[in-house]
Amino acid sequence: MTPIMWKYLNAEERSERARRTRVAILDFDPEKETKRTDICSSVQLNEELQKPDTGPDNLHARLFVVEDLSRDVIEALGARFDIDPLFFRGHISDYLWYNTRDPWVELSDLELVARHRSFFHVQYVHARYFRSSQSLDRANEQANFFNVLRRLDGDRNHKTVLDEQGSSVAFVRSKSSLWIRPNKDHESGVVGVLLVDPTITEGYPLWGGYRTFDPSPSMHAMTRSLGPPRTSYFEDVIYWTKAMTRQDIKTLPQNPRMLGMKMLSMVCAEWLSLTKYIPTRLAQIEWELENPNYRFSTDGLDASLRKLHPWRRVIPVYQAMLSETLEKVFSLQESQSVTKHGLRGMRLDFERVLAQLEGFHIRTEKMVNVATAIISIEESRTAVDQNRNFARLTYLAFFFVPLSFVASFFSMTADLSLLKQTFWVYFIIAIPLTTVVLLVARYFLYLQTMREESEEDLNEDDRQIVHYLPGYRDAALCCRADTIQEFRHQLLEEPSGHIKPRFLIAATEQYARVAQLKPRTYFQEQKQTRYGMLPVAFVVATSLPSDLTYWRPKVK
Repeated sequence: MTPIMWKYLNAEERSERARRTRVAILDFDPEKETKRTDICSSVQLNEELQKPDTGPDNLHARLFVVEDLSRDVIEALGARFDIDPLFFRGHISDYLWYNTRDPWVELSDLELVARHRSFFHVQYVHARYFRSSQSLDRANEQANFFNVLRRLDGDRNHKTVLDEQGSSVAFVRSKSSLWIRPNKDHESGVVGVLLVDPTITEGYPLWGGYRTFDPSPSMHAMTRSLGPPRTSYFEDVIYWTKAMTRQDIKTLPQNPRMLGMKMLSMVCAEWLSLTKYIPTRLAQIEWELENPNYRFSTDGLDASLRKLHPWRRVIPVYQAMLSETLEKVFSLQESQSVTKHGLRGMRLDFERVLAQLEGFHIRTEKMVNVATAIISIEESRTAVDQNRNFARLTYLAFFFVPLSFVASFFSMTADLSLLKQTFWVYFIIAIPLTTVVLLVARYFLYLQTMREESEEDLNEDDRQIVHYLPGYRDAALCCRADTIQEFRHQLLEEPSGHIKPRFLIAATEQYARVAQLKPRTYFQEQKQTRYGMLPVAFVVATSLPSDLTYWRPKVK
C-alpha cells in the first residue's frame, strides 16, 4: 500500500487491504506434472510455508506467484526466505517522475551493486479498449482498489475522426517482479517469488489481447489446446508457466531465471501490441495532414499537432522501460548460457521492440516538423489573402478620396447659398480627377496582373527563386556586360556580396537569344522603352530593393 492511498482509507479498509492474499504455489518436477496450490489467506500461507515435507529444499523447484502485494504476504514470504525489502518496495509504485518534496523517491542503484541483486523488475504497458467514457471511469475506480499503485493513461488526445464516438484506449502502466533465492551451502532446490499486477476487468484487451504462444494445431489433430483463460494476468502467467517443457524444468538449477521465462514472453507480447497501436495512430494523424478537407477545417492542423505531442513524450518513456529491462534482466552470461529458445531468443524479441520504438520516435519528430511547416504555409497563404483584401480597399479609396477631397474643399465656406454659383465646378473638377486616379490605379493593376501571369509560366523551382531576385542596382550591372560569358562572370563574382540565383542568368540568356542581342544592348533598349513589356526577371528585379544579400549558387 502506497503512502498516498493509505491516508484516504478508514480502519476497516486498511485491515482488509493488509490481509489481502492471493498466492499460487507451483511445484516443478521433471518427472511429474507441475502441481498448483492456491492460497487465499495469510494464515493458510504461513501454514504452507512451515510444512517440512513440502519445503523448497525437498523439491526440484518452487515458484510463488503473488497477485497484488499486501502487508501479510510481504511479512510471510520476506521472513521465511529473507527477501530483500527493496524487492517489494520497487514493485509497489509506477511513478514516471517525482516532486522534490516526495519522500518515496526510488533512487537508482550503482551498476556494481545492481548486478549482485537476486531480483529484477520489468515495466510494461497493457492497452485496453473502452467503448465509453463511463467504462473508462469504472476502470479507474477498479485501479483505485489495488494495493499497488497503478493508473490508466487515456488516449483522449490521440482520438481521430475515424474513432467511434465516446470510445477510448487507455494504457495501464504495469510491473512484474521476480526474485530468485541465492542458495546457501545447506540449501537446495530453486525457489522463486513472482509478483504480478491485478487485472482491470472493465473494458477489453486491445485487439483481443496478445497472440497465443502455442503453435497452430494440425488439420488432422483430434484435440486442440484451449489456450490461456484470459480472465486475468495472474491466471495467464500460471497457465503458461505450468506449460514449461520437461527440458526447461531440468535446466532450472543451472538457469533459475527460466522461472520468469513465460512472464517475460507475456510482457514482450504486450509491447508488440503497443508497436501495432502506435503506427496506427501515427498513420491516422498523417492522413489528417494529407486530407485537404480535414486540413482546412477549423482547428484541423492544430488538433493534429496536439495529438503528436503526447507521443513525443511517451515514446522515449517506453524506450527507457525497455532499455532497463534489457540491462537488468538479460545479463550477458545468462543469455549466452541458454539456447536460442530461452533467454537469448527473448532478448532478441525485446531488442526488436526497442528498435521499432526508436523508429516511431524518429517518425514522430519528422511528422511534427511537417505539421509545423504546413501550419506556417497556411498562415502565409492567409496573410496573402488578407493583403489582397487590403488591396481591394485601397482601390476603393482611389475612388472615394478625390470625391472627399473636392467636397471638403468646397465646404470651407460658411454660407451655403454661395454654392449655387459654383456647384457645377465640383463635378467639372471631381469627375476628371477621379477618372485620372482610376486610370492610374488600373495601370498599376495591369502591371501586377502581367507579372503574375508571367510567373505562372515558370516551374515550381523558378517560381520560388523569382522572389529572391536582386534589385535594380544589380540588374544595371548587367548593362556593362558585352557578352553572355562576361555577364555570367560579373553576376557571380560581383564583389558587393549580392550573389544571384541561376534563374536570372538563365532568364537573361534566354531573352537575349530571342532578341538576338547582347545583354548590354538588350537592356539598354528595354530601358529606352520603359513602358514596353520587360522580361519578367528584369521587372521583378526592379521592383525589389537593392540592399538584399543572396546565396552563392554552385557554379558548374
